[in-house]
Amino acid sequence: MLSNEPRSGYWCECWTQDVDEQEPPALRGSLDAYSAPQADRWVAVTLRTISPALDPDASDEAWAWLYQGRVATRHALLRSEPCTVTVTQGRTRITWTIRPVIFLPLADRQAAELPPCAGQFAPHGNPEAAPG
Repeated sequence: MLSNEPRSGYWCECWTQDVDEQEPPALRGSLDAYSAPQADRWVAVTLRTISPALDPDASDEAWAWLYQGRVATRHALLRSEPCTVTVTQGRTRITWTIRPVIFLPLADRQAAELPPCAGQFAPHGNPEAAPG
């Protein structure tokens, strides 16, 4: 849905990185959220979903954030501060980032038709990440 006015919200991303390799993190998913509860819920739902497959240490990290860290995250988001949640499973570090943003009318991903240039976006300058 396009509007004529900029709208406050949160840009959420999920990144993974092999902690033993020297390669940059890989973007795994993103979400445009329009409220702090929607943004932290995205991380919470994901952590609850993957927690049964995590090793005991990673599961403890996940549940610690769900029970204690989530409140601090929500408060920080309401103060317009960026937040990061990280869980390490074996050699893989999974990081969720949530940043306050202003969504411009043409940047809305929910529009029926995006402009032709929308397919040229590459996160952090990585041309291989551009949708093809």
